[in-house]
Amino acid sequence: MKFGLLSLVISCAAISAAERPNIVILYADDMGFGDLGANNPASKIPTPHLDSLAAGGMRFTDGHSSSGICTPSRYAMLTGRYHWRDFHGIVNAFGKSVFKKDQLTLPEMLREKGYATACIGKWHLGWDWNAIRKPGTKKNSVRHEDFDWSKPVPDGPLAHGFDHYFGDTVINFPPYAWIEDDKLVKAPDTQLASVLPKAPKEGSWECRPGPACADWDFYQNLPTLTTRAVEYVASRKGKPQPFFLYVPFPSPHAPIIPTEEFDGTSKAGPYGDYVAQTDDACGRILTALKDAGLGDNTIVVFSADNGSEIYAYERDRKFDHWSSAPFRGIKRDTYEGGHHVPFLIRWPGVTKPGAVSDALISQIDLMATFASVVGAGLPPAAAADSHDFLPYLKQQAATGPRDTIVHNTRKDDYAIRHGRWLLIDGKSGNARPVPKAWMEKHKTPPDDGSSVELYDMEEDPGQRHNLATEHPERVAEMQALLNEIRTRGHSAPRLE
Repeated sequence: MKFGLLSLVISCAAISAAERPNIVILYADDMGFGDLGANNPASKIPTPHLDSLAAGGMRFTDGHSSSGICTPSRYAMLTGRYHWRDFHGIVNAFGKSVFKKDQLTLPEMLREKGYATACIGKWHLGWDWNAIRKPGTKKNSVRHEDFDWSKPVPDGPLAHGFDHYFGDTVINFPPYAWIEDDKLVKAPDTQLASVLPKAPKEGSWECRPGPACADWDFYQNLPTLTTRAVEYVASRKGKPQPFFLYVPFPSPHAPIIPTEEFDGTSKAGPYGDYVAQTDDACGRILTALKDAGLGDNTIVVFSADNGSEIYAYERDRKFDHWSSAPFRGIKRDTYEGGHHVPFLIRWPGVTKPGAVSDALISQIDLMATFASVVGAGLPPAAAADSHDFLPYLKQQAATGPRDTIVHNTRKDDYAIRHGRWLLIDGKSGNARPVPKAWMEKHKTPPDDGSSVELYDMEEDPGQRHNLATEHPERVAEMQALLNEIRTRGHSAPRLE
C-alpha cells in the first residue's frame, strides 16, 4: 500500500512540531518467536516484563529480521537495506566493518535531528583492528602481544552514528575485554583457548580463541551491560535532548550462561533461564525509563536478530518447549523459525495498548518509520528497502505498507513472501539436518525432492504442506517477483 506525499508531509510536520520521542531498541540474540509468553501461551519460559511491554503496546505476529544469523540482521536494521544486496555472512573475529563509506545509518539519521545516540551491548558489525596492530606483526596473528591496546580502534560504533558505546563487541569472539567508546577499558594480557575448563550450563562455549583479560568473567557480561544501560537511561533524566539507545543483548546466544539467581526460573532448562534473565534485563531498563520520568515519551522496540540455535531440538525433546512455535525452522534456516521473531512496539499515546497486529513487518522498516517520526528526509541512496509504518502505528492506515518481503541467510538461498504465499526458491529451507524424532513429533513430512517449496501461510503457518506442484503458475509469479526485487536495487515505496 502506498501513501500520498501530502499525507506523509502532514504526518512528519505534526510529529516534528511536537516534542520528539526518545527511542529505545532492545534486541535479543538467538531468541525464538515461541520463547515469548505473549506469543506462545504454551511457552515454558516466564517473560513477564516483555509480556507487559506487549500488553502496553502493539505485538506483531508477522515480524521478521532480515537474516537467520547475527551480523546481516543488525546491518539491515541499522541501514534500512536488505543485507543480501551487500553480503551474507557474519563478521568474524577481528573482522572489518560492513558499512560502506558515508553510508547513512539509523543513529546517524537521528543524530542529525538532534538526538544523543548510544549503543550498549553486542556490536558484531566490525572494526578496523589493523589500525592498532603493532608494526612487524604477522597479518593474521591475533595474539594479545600483537596489538597496541592503548590506541583507539577506528570504524566501530562511533564512526557510524553513535556518540557512545559500551560492550565487548561479541560475547564469544576476542578480544575478551570491555570496550568503552573506541578504546579498551583494560588491555588483554593473555590468550583464551577455544576449549575452556568448565562447560557452560547448556551447549558449548562456542568461543573463538584469542586475546583476553585474565580476569574475564563471561557470566558478568549480561549483568554488566544491563547495569550500564540502566545508568545511561538514568543519566538522561531531566535533559531536553532526545536520545536513541540501542541495546543489543548477548543473550540468549551461546554460551548459555544464566547467573545463579536465574537457575531454575524456567521449565526449559538453562536456555529458558537465560531467556528469563534477558527478560529481567529488559524489565530493569523499562523500569529505569519509568523512574526517570521518560516512559511516556519513549518508543520502545523489542525484537531479536534471528531464531533460536540448534540446541532448540534437544530442548524440545527434553522439556517439550519449541522455541520457534508455531513455526518450522531455527537459526540459519530459510523456514520461518530462522527469521520470524518476536516484534513489539510500545509508543504511549500512539500505539493502542494490547494491540495485536498481523501486518507483515521487517526490522528494515524501522529506518523509514523513525525518519517519518522525527521528520528526517531520507536521501535516495538510503534505506532502499525500508517501509514507513508510522501511519499504521498511528491508526491512520488500516493496513501496513508492506505485503512482500525477501528472506535470505546463505548466498543463493532465498525465499519470498508475498501476501499469503511464501516461496522457498530451493529444495529445502533447512540449513542443517533435522532430527527425525522432531519431524515425527511435529508431523512434518520429509523432503519431497521438489526443486522449490510453496506454502500458504494463512492455512499452513508451520510450512508442512508444499503446494508447489499444485500451483506452478504461482511459483513462476513468485520467482519473477523475487528476481525483480533482487535486480531492481530497492523495494522502498518512496523510491518507486
